[in-house]
Amino acid sequence: MKNSVSDHSFYIESEEEEDEEKVFNRNEGEEDEDDGNDSDSSAENQRQNQPGSYNTSWPQSYRQSIDLYSSVPSPSLTFLGTPTLSRLNSSFLSSSLTRRHTPESLSALTKPLLPTVADEKPQPQGRSSHSLLPPIPSKTSSIIKDSKPSHISHELPISRQSSYAQAVLNGMNVLCGVGILSTPYAAKEGGWIGLSILIIFGVLSFYTGLLLRYCLDSEPGLETYPDIGQAAFGTAGRIAISIILYVELYACCVEYIILEGDNLSSLFPNAHLSFGGFYLNSHHLFALMTTLAVLPTVWLRDLSVLSYISAGGVIASVLVVLCLFWVGLVDEVGFHSRGTTLNLGTLPVAIGLYGYCYSGHAVFPNIYTSMAKPNQYPKVLLTCFIICTLLYAGVAVMGYTMFGESTLSQFTLNMPQDLIATKIAVWTTVVNPFTKYALTISPVALSLEELIPSNHLKSHVYAICIRTALVFSTLFVGLAIPFFGLVMSLIGSLLTMLVTLILPCACFLRILRGKVTRSQVALCILILVVGVTSSAIGTYSALSKIVESLRS
Repeated sequence: MKNSVSDHSFYIESEEEEDEEKVFNRNEGEEDEDDGNDSDSSAENQRQNQPGSYNTSWPQSYRQSIDLYSSVPSPSLTFLGTPTLSRLNSSFLSSSLTRRHTPESLSALTKPLLPTVADEKPQPQGRSSHSLLPPIPSKTSSIIKDSKPSHISHELPISRQSSYAQAVLNGMNVLCGVGILSTPYAAKEGGWIGLSILIIFGVLSFYTGLLLRYCLDSEPGLETYPDIGQAAFGTAGRIAISIILYVELYACCVEYIILEGDNLSSLFPNAHLSFGGFYLNSHHLFALMTTLAVLPTVWLRDLSVLSYISAGGVIASVLVVLCLFWVGLVDEVGFHSRGTTLNLGTLPVAIGLYGYCYSGHAVFPNIYTSMAKPNQYPKVLLTCFIICTLLYAGVAVMGYTMFGESTLSQFTLNMPQDLIATKIAVWTTVVNPFTKYALTISPVALSLEELIPSNHLKSHVYAICIRTALVFSTLFVGLAIPFFGLVMSLIGSLLTMLVTLILPCACFLRILRGKVTRSQVALCILILVVGVTSSAIGTYSALSKIVESLRS
């Protein structure tokens, strides 16, 4: 995406007058102002009116929900150019919006539903939903309006306002997550030679991140990963990729539940609950308490506060790493294990764990389209991957040499519980998911809420039921498969390999067929072979070990 828009949020309103369009530049706490039409906006609009629309098919809420899930707040108090979630969620509309705008304009902007009968009127030939967005180069908001009935974009205009530093923080906030807790365990499972897999995946993932940029720049209208899937493989591709991305987010929430149960039970091993013959051990008790604690945050109308707090995820990860180093160096736990050179038997598990470390591609298109200077995207990506890979490798080496073959799936469980640094690390690990759970599950919930019939849109009951069911289902899955490392390996092998290695290459070759060089084709085929092979081996191994653990 090579265009940019104003740093403000826009409100698009549909009117019945012919041959006239207006955009209202809406600032927080101010009334909408009509800026009129620009002299060259018509020519700019015609340039954008190319065949194909990528934001009118399910899921329409992807862009905004992923922005809130992944972004670090900008100085202008917006999130990657996106308003707060209360303006995006059809079931939790902000009361301020309902007071300030008519129901007609609200439904045009906020409903993320599949097209209704009224919406399914054919668009004029060659019209795109992007033709209803404001002209991009103009700093003053102006819009051209089609006189005939057509779809109004459910995607808000993109505000390119992220600086280089902010984009780096956004990328690191996505890449540097709970996967860092399991890198010592991955080193144990794969051996020292297995660490090379982490480096290889880092290099390949960086390259596929660049491929996503080429896909986005291939034609106007592409903004998100599902858009790329639609451009490559049609509506079926969009739906398939969206489902994969949403399942990955859902699985992350399952990991949060398991994580909380493991760490809190390590702090309070004797905690239990016995009521009427019903017994809950410490792990099950804390998993249930975590679910009940995060449930109200999932019901929130406005998740912008959580988005601000969760932006500290990078700080939390760095703090946990520092605590591990402190325990090993200052508290003199020491480095006693030489480790194993190579563990072929459990190497496939390490493949999935290392793959999970680079599960940020679902958000990279959003980061790219939000940047004030898109040409800095490769530098942003390179910075993120270098920093995160160094953190992952450093923790893997430090943790494995400290705990050796007794290394558990989360290194916080190996750290001596009586040390202050251990308590800081564990409580930081415990608190962090509470701020991220709602943001992680929200894109999944919004996509399901799009399927609510239009005549039930105003009922909050449906949204609450969907979100509650999603939260408790993650609890049930987490209790049924309480193996943090193995579940992470399964996610990394089955889902992350698809999102990170396989799909970017497949979409790139499909969209830019005939324009790619032989070296690009060869490299993409190599990555596809590596991705498919790693996915097959890792998935089979993780599933086998999960079944074996359940039987035992």
